[in-house]
Amino acid sequence: MNTDQVCVALVQMSCVESPQENLQKAEKRIREAASGGANIVCLQELFTTLYFCQTEEYEPFGYAEPIPGPSTAALQELAAELGVVIVASLFEIRARGVHHNTAAVIDADGSYLGKYRKMHIPDDPGFYEKFYFIPGDLGYKVFQTKFGAIGVLICWDQWYPEAARLTALRGADIIFYPTAIGWATSETSQEVRASQRQAWKTSHLGHAVANGVFVAAANRAGTEGELEFWGNSFVSDPFGQVVAEAAHNGEEILYADCDFSKIGFYRSHWPFMRDRRIDSYDEITRRWIDE
Repeated sequence: MNTDQVCVALVQMSCVESPQENLQKAEKRIREAASGGANIVCLQELFTTLYFCQTEEYEPFGYAEPIPGPSTAALQELAAELGVVIVASLFEIRARGVHHNTAAVIDADGSYLGKYRKMHIPDDPGFYEKFYFIPGDLGYKVFQTKFGAIGVLICWDQWYPEAARLTALRGADIIFYPTAIGWATSETSQEVRASQRQAWKTSHLGHAVANGVFVAAANRAGTEGELEFWGNSFVSDPFGQVVAEAAHNGEEILYADCDFSKIGFYRSHWPFMRDRRIDSYDEITRRWIDE
C-alpha cells in the first residue's frame, strides 16, 4: 500500500472510575476505528482514568503503572490483531515516588516502539499536574511506524511552539496531542468559553502551518467533577485547514485522511523551513532576555 495515504482516527470518549472499564471501552473503540479504515488510532490523555489532577490527593498514585506494562501489553496484542498503530497516554510509574504523564507508541505489528514523557507540566486551578508528574526527560520524539513518522506531544505541550518545532525537525509527518482540556463548570459565559476553545485550536493550527506538518488533537469528553471537557478533537493539514472535527460534546471516533506526500508541496510553497535563521536563535534557551 501507499503509506503516504494514511487514515487517522482520534478516540474522543468519557471515562469512569474503573481503569479496567476504561481500557475495555478504549479497546472497543480501537476495534471500531480499525473497522472504519483507520491506520493510526490515538487515544486521549490519561484514558484509563478519570482526570484526577483536579485535586491534590495521594490515592490516584495507585493508578500508575510501568510502561511497558499491563496496558501496553493489551494494546500490543490488539494492534497486532488489527494491523493498526496505537498512541496511548498513560500514568507511568518509573520508580517509587517517580511518576510521568507518558504516551506509548505501538506499531501495527504489535511491537512497542517507545514512549514520550510530557515535558510541560501545568499547575493551574483544576489542573494540578505538578503534584503528580515529573517533567519528561526523554526529549522530543518521533516514531517510525508502518504508516509514517509520528511525533507525540501531550496536552500542555500544545502551547509551546518550541516543542512542535523540535518534533517536526526530527522528521514527523504528523504530531499527535493526546489531550484533556475543558471549561470550569462554573464558567457560564459563552463568550469566554468560545474564546478559550478557539485559542486552543489556533495554537495547534499555528504549529501545523509553521512546521508544514499534520496535527491531530484527541481530547476527552464529558463532565468530571468541576471540569466540562470540550471535546472538539480535530485534525489539521499543514496549511492550517481543519480537515475533520468532532462535536464539542459526546463520544466520537473522528476519522481523517492524511496525504503525507503533500508535506513537501506545502513546505515548497511556504518555505518556512528553508528560511529559518538558525544562527540567530541562541537566546531561545534563556528564561527571559533582560538586556
